[in-house]
Amino acid sequence: MAILSISDTSGGHLTSREKEAGNFIGYSRYDEIPLFKVFLPPRTTLMPRLEKILYSGQISEGLPVAEFERRFGDFVGSPDILSFYSGTAALHSALVLAGVQPGDEVISTAMTAEPTNMAILHVGAKIVWADVDPANGNLSAVAVADKITDRTRAVMVVHYGGIPAPIDGIRSAAASHGIPVIEDAAHALGARYAGSPVGTHSEFVMFSLQAIKHMTTVDGGMLACNGLCDREALLARGRRFRWFGIDRTASRIEVDVAEAGYKYHMNNVTATIGLAQLDHIAPVIARHIANGQYFDRALQGISGLELCRWEECAEPSYWFYTVLVEEREKFSRHLTAHGIANSQAHKRNDLHSVFASSRCDLPGLDNFYRRMIHIPCGWWVNDAQREYIVDVIRQGW
Repeated sequence: MAILSISDTSGGHLTSREKEAGNFIGYSRYDEIPLFKVFLPPRTTLMPRLEKILYSGQISEGLPVAEFERRFGDFVGSPDILSFYSGTAALHSALVLAGVQPGDEVISTAMTAEPTNMAILHVGAKIVWADVDPANGNLSAVAVADKITDRTRAVMVVHYGGIPAPIDGIRSAAASHGIPVIEDAAHALGARYAGSPVGTHSEFVMFSLQAIKHMTTVDGGMLACNGLCDREALLARGRRFRWFGIDRTASRIEVDVAEAGYKYHMNNVTATIGLAQLDHIAPVIARHIANGQYFDRALQGISGLELCRWEECAEPSYWFYTVLVEEREKFSRHLTAHGIANSQAHKRNDLHSVFASSRCDLPGLDNFYRRMIHIPCGWWVNDAQREYIVDVIRQGW
């Protein structure tokens, strides 16, 4: 089969062998380089383990969940991990464990997926937007400090696109008022900050295991709980909260339920997928990072395009790769015509009616949101594809 030229969008196809070898120049419109792609372990590795647990007679929360919590904690460097059926459930639980109550204020970012802020509404709290750094879309530590009041009970931080937010500055501002920080690290598995893994810095750090994240268990969420003086009591409360408020270690007919809880627990099937994923996730994340660092170098100096910037101590894990582009719609059409998926991915949350009561001026977000767009840099992007993406961008739009 003839290899497609960069300008060839006539619909030709590559063989699977050619694709796997990266032996091509371009993609047709039918062979788009996706922005997201699910990674799962090889069938020969995953399916026997799943079959064993599915027919074990024990598919709800049990020993595989406990093992997954332990091994995931080892991976992110935090020993105290609570598992949940979704990242949103983990965030809701973090807010409750942080002591946020109805009517309290939580400082957050509008530059995120909606579930980040839906969790704040779930506890009945008021969202207070802080502005973002227009260079990367993450919360500004100065903006967070400016929004703290005597009604603030937590700060919600998102590492947008896998770029670590300025945690030291945000934590310093929050700690001076005795306020806990909750990190939404849904995009940032494998990222590092100040030499340590994201997941080890704040009181609560959530990781999402939803379908298109760095690592998936089909769905799920993990909550790292760090440096808490009442550690055992808090973890026990978290386990009760995710199971209707019931202490599962006590006799079901003798236990007293003292607090309303939810059905938020992880199950053995999901945990088994997670255990298999942990055997493969390090090279998957390493490929995201290698591709992101390649773009950091190769996309320098292109007219009309600016790269994101971040603190020197931040080491992104590049869930996707964000560029800031003038004439963004033309840029998007250009990439699409050459078979490269691209998207803004998220609508700024302050534009939604459900969050209307929190609206305020956010000039940094205005600047970032007007120009930002994401391109593929995940584990599925091989060397030839990333070179092709750069070549297409350098052609101009």
